[in-house]
Amino acid sequence: MNQVVILAGGHGKRMKAAIPKPMLQVLDVPMLGWVIRACEGAGLSRICVVTGYKAQYVELYLGNRYRTALQAEQLGTGHAVMQAEKFMQEFTDGNTLVLCGDAPFMDSETIANALKLHEAQENAVTVITATLEQPTGYGRILRSETGIAAIVEEKDATDAQREIHEVNSGAYWFKTKALLELLGNLSQSNAQGEYYLTDTVGLALERGWKASAYRSENPDVILGANTRKDLLHLNKVAQERVLEKHMENGVNFVNTDGIIIGNDVEIGAETTILPGTILRGKTKIGAKCTIGPNCLIENCSIGDHVTLNYVQAFESEIEDAVKAGPFVHIRPNSHLKNGVKIGDFVEVKNSTVGEQTAIAHLTYVGDSDVGKKVNFGCGTVTVNYDGLKKQRCVIGDNCFIGCNTNLVAPVRVGDGAYTAAGSTITEDVPPEALGIARARQVTKEGWAGPKLAAYIAKKQKLEAAARGREGEK
Repeated sequence: MNQVVILAGGHGKRMKAAIPKPMLQVLDVPMLGWVIRACEGAGLSRICVVTGYKAQYVELYLGNRYRTALQAEQLGTGHAVMQAEKFMQEFTDGNTLVLCGDAPFMDSETIANALKLHEAQENAVTVITATLEQPTGYGRILRSETGIAAIVEEKDATDAQREIHEVNSGAYWFKTKALLELLGNLSQSNAQGEYYLTDTVGLALERGWKASAYRSENPDVILGANTRKDLLHLNKVAQERVLEKHMENGVNFVNTDGIIIGNDVEIGAETTILPGTILRGKTKIGAKCTIGPNCLIENCSIGDHVTLNYVQAFESEIEDAVKAGPFVHIRPNSHLKNGVKIGDFVEVKNSTVGEQTAIAHLTYVGDSDVGKKVNFGCGTVTVNYDGLKKQRCVIGDNCFIGCNTNLVAPVRVGDGAYTAAGSTITEDVPPEALGIARARQVTKEGWAGPKLAAYIAKKQKLEAAARGREGEK
């Protein structure tokens, strides 16, 4: 059986982060999540994550999906792999892949192709490498006629060795039995007093075992993050990849300023994404839409020909030809059906809104089931919370909800019914009826005159006093 050990115990002191470095995000996904996804894409599901600094954050993220092993003391990469020995000993007949949890661009193709080479050559260890134009800071790969001769860290390299552009990614395929033996022979006899996983190559060669290197066609497998600047670079690289993918699929970007699109987002052809738009999670957007400017969409399904302008939407479904914005908030579990129109300063929560319904402006629709072709007047509120629990409003087809109507749930408005402006509806309104629930107007003649006169007199007195004080100066 083939298995994976991912090293995710790093502190990342230069990051000044309160969480482990592998949990820092690239496009809203922890770097560790990127690495795990690459493993799963290569068909590797038996995974052990070696934790360390603030391990609880990693364990919370993983849940019960994968095994963990704690590196309580940080004594090098070899020492980190040692913590997973119990995990590896359960299946020793296959191969073990060792990966860095803070190298998010390791890809499934590289992992799979490196394994093919590893098995074909019957190597004890196969180092995954890449060629960089600027290899400064990375360990250089010294090759032999039969494979790899050594990995030389830059500080130990000669001038000639520093001219080598093939570098170590920090990822390795091992025969599991070989790895277990090599780990037992690692030494701390170095300046740092640590166990280096890179030393396994030399130890394997000393035993007459085969060691080789697989050069990835993706140079980004090397990239990691030790500083916030590095992390920003990773995000830029990831974002450029995502944008290129969508443009190849026919998505239009007039300007990419402020646009952030997650790796799992799907967008249909001829859709335009405008500046300031953030698309996250499992969001799926159809064809010929206009999204933006300044939209935040997370885990939503959006149909074709949709226009969203200054909209925040979360975990909801928006069907074809919906128009929403500006300043619209679509909260979780909402469903806007075909042709719905939502105007400025409207909030929809946990509600279904039927076809061609119009909610023009300044309205809250929460915990409601709204029919088709309903017209909401300005300032309508579905009063869905009684202080203890949520209740639902049901509004039928072809209704007219007058301005400043309060619908106090639970309440039903039948098909074709109206509510009068300014009403507080607490009882069901039958189909095609008019619901009126407001006090009769009372007019008191001359009531305001004395109050106005008193106000004016007081104001004049205060102004006179202020002028007197100014004259004394």
